[in-house]
Amino acid sequence: MSDEPAGDSGRDDGRADGSGGDAGDDLTHTTAEGDVQMVDVGEKPDAARRAVARGEIRLTASTVEAIRADAVEKGDVLATARVGAVQAVKHTWETIPMCHQIPITNVDTDFDVRADRVTLEVAVETTGKTGCEMEALEGVTTGLNVVWDMVKAAEKDASGNYPDTRIADVEVVAKEKHELE
Repeated sequence: MSDEPAGDSGRDDGRADGSGGDAGDDLTHTTAEGDVQMVDVGEKPDAARRAVARGEIRLTASTVEAIRADAVEKGDVLATARVGAVQAVKHTWETIPMCHQIPITNVDTDFDVRADRVTLEVAVETTGKTGCEMEALEGVTTGLNVVWDMVKAAEKDASGNYPDTRIADVEVVAKEKHELE
């Protein structure tokens, strides 16, 4: 393990120097003996950081219309999914091994209800020593899972399966870092 401090976020690509490197390069979450460890970010300066992730859940047109009309039996789908997304952001460090607990300063959720899908974008802000991409991704995936849970009765076919339902295209779409003075 290098004595160099972790790169930009300490979690981006598993590389201490943030370069992406080759498979034979040092790994930041694994010791030479193969033990797993958390990256030491203690020497890194605090920075204002923001990450945005997005994903979608594909649904039947009738389910989308029920969401728009607030006619889903379980309740307000988007309000419930928003709460789930924010909770997931705040608890990311508990679900992803070696992920640092970071101070979340803001979470924004934005839903776009289209004819055959609901898109969710989650923006997370923090001030600290490591980035918040994982938090944004956790917010998106959990928010979309909540949508699925809320509409699953409407999405099931006669055999109890979900042939038209899928979560797709989850990705980090923006990442910013500004050094503090």
